[in-house]
Amino acid sequence: MAGHLQTAGHDVTVYNRTAARAEAWVEEHGGSQAPTPAAAAEGAEFVMVCVGDDPDVRAVTTAADGALSTMGPGSVLVDHTTASADLAQEVHAAAAALGVGFVDAPISGGQAGAENGVLTVMCGGESADFDRAAPLIAAYSRACRLLGGPGSGQLTKMVNQICIAGLIQGLSEGLDFAIRAGLNVGEVVETISKGAAGSWQMENRSQTMADRQFDHGFALDWMRKDLGICLAQAERIGAHLPVTALVDQFYARLQHQGHGRWDSSSLIELLRDN
Repeated sequence: MAGHLQTAGHDVTVYNRTAARAEAWVEEHGGSQAPTPAAAAEGAEFVMVCVGDDPDVRAVTTAADGALSTMGPGSVLVDHTTASADLAQEVHAAAAALGVGFVDAPISGGQAGAENGVLTVMCGGESADFDRAAPLIAAYSRACRLLGGPGSGQLTKMVNQICIAGLIQGLSEGLDFAIRAGLNVGEVVETISKGAAGSWQMENRSQTMADRQFDHGFALDWMRKDLGICLAQAERIGAHLPVTALVDQFYARLQHQGHGRWDSSSLIELLRDN
């Protein structure tokens, strides 16, 4: 994502908690690196963040050496992390107190979407801040939309993950059924993907699922983190997520087997004979 910004002509300074990754990025893309979030953000008009979860966001934004400690009034902080809606509102308030704009902007599309600049970005925040940030986000996205006030982007990402969880389980069961029935999986998928069963997961993951290839994509460790956020929010608002809760436990079984870095499509492994 940072590489697309640099290619688009922006002067980009990067910070990574693993310094070697920042060094490698500079060697590949140019730009510069900084030793802390505060140093990276100093003098920047826009600061983009993408880390792991709520504590990580706080560490690079509101902590003593976080980005907000050096961002000036009128600048905009954009958080692409998938985190909680409560955190988004928390960071928004901290930024607003400093005259800094904030947009919570979780992404969908995975590593391939980031590399190819075709992410989907779900945003929450003030319209003026979004309007300023959107042209930069366009450098690495194909869809970017403001869906409401602070936290709305994170809530929308929760909807996204809820839908994906059930879809992957359904696709896993369908593919396993096809294999056991002696069907040609490629032909089956080519046929049904043109109808109501079609999905991004079917188009992009069915073959690797059939071939038992999971060393790519979106790690199930992160999927479990996301589903935990969804389930906690559901409890707060009185929503019922029985399928999501069940799929979360399926992912937990794979985690306990030591497969936390496998792609989230690996649910099919639980259906195979061991």
